[in-house]
Amino acid sequence: MTSTDPTAPALSLEDQSQLRLLSIFHYVVAGLTALFSLFPLIHVGIGIATLSGAMPINSNGGPASPDETRLFGWLFIVIGSIVILCGLTLAGFMAYAGRCLARQRRHTLCVVVAALSCMCMPLGTVLGVFTLVVLMRPAVKAAFHAPPTAQP
Repeated sequence: MTSTDPTAPALSLEDQSQLRLLSIFHYVVAGLTALFSLFPLIHVGIGIATLSGAMPINSNGGPASPDETRLFGWLFIVIGSIVILCGLTLAGFMAYAGRCLARQRRHTLCVVVAALSCMCMPLGTVLGVFTLVVLMRPAVKAAFHAPPTAQP
């Protein structure tokens, strides 16, 4: 995708290839992030089992009060759900950033998602660092800010 502006530098084949690879890797890491973010479903299940009475909770060797049982169950459900929601949101943004990298649009979003993906060790960290290195190149920045060309 080249710009119609003659002053905008054209992307080299190497930059185009790296952006395409980064786009693919963003999709892969987004899928893995989504998969791993579903692991707290176990916690949600424990919380539901506790609230339904299928999993009795004992405190200090004796039976727990109903208030303690409800608190324990709801904590597991709420915290597990928040972790799942945050993980799936991050995975969605990673996939969207992969699309934006392929289309060379939304430079700032791609930079922010690359920085956030560094939290997902080890694959997200590697992907985030390489993405930041590529996105900080002046020619790549200019390609992202160039006006879109008409596509057939």
